[in-house]
Amino acid sequence: MRTNPTGRQLRLGTELRKLRERAGLTATEAGQLLGSKQTLISNIEAGRAGVSAERVRTLACHYDCPDKALIGAIADMTGHRERGWWEQYRDQLSPPLLDLAELEHHARSLRDSTTARIPGLLQTREYALEIFRQAVTELSPPDIEHRLTFRIKRQAILFREDHPTPYEAIIHEAALRMKVGGATVARQQLQHLIDMSDRGHITVRAVPFDAGAYPGSGQSIHYAHGPVPQLDTVYLDQAHGLLFLDAEAQLHKYRTLFDRIDAVALAPEKSRDLIHNVMREL
Repeated sequence: MRTNPTGRQLRLGTELRKLRERAGLTATEAGQLLGSKQTLISNIEAGRAGVSAERVRTLACHYDCPDKALIGAIADMTGHRERGWWEQYRDQLSPPLLDLAELEHHARSLRDSTTARIPGLLQTREYALEIFRQAVTELSPPDIEHRLTFRIKRQAILFREDHPTPYEAIIHEAALRMKVGGATVARQQLQHLIDMSDRGHITVRAVPFDAGAYPGSGQSIHYAHGPVPQLDTVYLDQAHGLLFLDAEAQLHKYRTLFDRIDAVALAPEKSRDLIHNVMREL
């Protein structure tokens, strides 16, 4: 029995619970269909107990779920807990940060929209270091080093030799002009954005000041695409920590929000021109 399930294990259980509830079955009734007790279903749905791909398909059959793509994607989430590189930070960083790395590792594609900072996946080491130095709760040098190396390692998904993760970053001009770490660090960061946008799987778009107010301008939004839309995840970086959202209504809301942000963002080439102009003015 697991005592600290990962975010991926919790999501697996959540999706099975959603299927059961749509079928109008209680956990007790679902357990009876499997010839087991209600506690097994509850533990699976809470991520405390593992479940095989075969049992996922059996449950989906009992729940009369006709969506084969969704069932297959949920079944793929089963198996032994993957000990990814993030596990080495389990004693140094909070569980939500580890869940974030695991989520990004498995995502089919990622989208970010930020207003005051360059997205973490595109930050240079010097830029990220200054961000951590300015944390509201002062961090010790070891804590800063742990967070810094963790952030840089997260970026490895963009450099995979086979199938690097497609990534789109929409960055407000305010973030481009903010001199985090001073003019030199800021200029290097902007050059890094341009260099990264040269990669075929990475798109960098800017929202100019001239766009005025637009939906979502008051927050940073991060969207991870799963193998099927039902397994997408939104995560928000808030003052009290990371917040993960996966309810159908929430996903629909943020998909719509990104569509509206797309409408005001510059095309990639015009975004590069804006970044170059900001660099010259630093």
